[in-house]
Amino acid sequence: MKNCVVGFGSALVDILISESDEFLQQTGIRKGGMSLTDEPSLQRVLANTTQLPVIVPGGSACNTTIGVARLGGRARFVGKLGNGGMGKLFENGLIRDGVDPHLRRSKTKTGRVVSVITPDAQRSMLTFLGAAAEIEPNEIDNACLQDAAIAHIEGYLCHQPDLIRHIHQLAVQSGARVSLDLASYTVIEAHRPLIDELLQKGVDILIANEDEAESFTGVSDEIEALRIMSRCARIAVYKMGKRGSLIASGNEIMAIEARGNGDAVDTTGAGDLWASGFLFGLANGYSVQQAGTLASCCGHEVCQIVGAKIPEHGWMRIRNSMKDIELAIPDR
Repeated sequence: MKNCVVGFGSALVDILISESDEFLQQTGIRKGGMSLTDEPSLQRVLANTTQLPVIVPGGSACNTTIGVARLGGRARFVGKLGNGGMGKLFENGLIRDGVDPHLRRSKTKTGRVVSVITPDAQRSMLTFLGAAAEIEPNEIDNACLQDAAIAHIEGYLCHQPDLIRHIHQLAVQSGARVSLDLASYTVIEAHRPLIDELLQKGVDILIANEDEAESFTGVSDEIEALRIMSRCARIAVYKMGKRGSLIASGNEIMAIEARGNGDAVDTTGAGDLWASGFLFGLANGYSVQQAGTLASCCGHEVCQIVGAKIPEHGWMRIRNSMKDIELAIPDR
């Protein structure tokens, strides 16, 4: 049975620090976005913080596949990392969380992201891709997509055009549904022609938050933006944070309520874990509405902690919610 969710993305270690908006201005990090940099620049930013960082495995597609596995689904992650301690930390984290790792190796250091969390719980990222930038199209083959129901591609791979084109082509040929997360408004600004090219060749699920949707469509009205997105994919997702999400499927637009009423501690991984619930649901027989409801549960829980790693008590609450969602699902 094809029920595996395969994530393609950058294998990165997240370095999380809590800082002020003034810190962002001083270091030149774009608020709410993602900018690429080299390792010395990353180290200079870390040298300027007095905060003790939290270090965890990360990367958008990686976070999503971990979420799928923690929900009880089959998940695989494909990426490239270094041979050192950070690489071992990354791979061991995947295995511990139940993800099938398809990892290529490099002598270059494992990539890392400094994610600055400001008091409004927004995260702003500075990324050194390291080994992740060295993965070549010929290192991605059909074996990566064995039993794939959904191939989930993070938009950050647009920084490697030949690679993302190759992954997209293999995914389409495999018969898996193709999911594309637009990742960041900075990615859209830098790579709009490439994104349009991928959409024209076939994307089944298109995912964006408010900033990304406005950058992609050129409009701020959420319904109009969603309608524009829905012309590009069979299912279009417009995430609105604490206001929930809107999903267009066919001619129907569904409103998904946000879960919980607690303020966010940190939005790192919120979109990634939202995607894990949604893609798990679609790969395992949930309706679009049910998958969106589960996605909302996952997105809420990850915002209650620093980083993208939901603790066990959070997963227990999500699994309890799954029982109610699954009551409405016909026998599969």
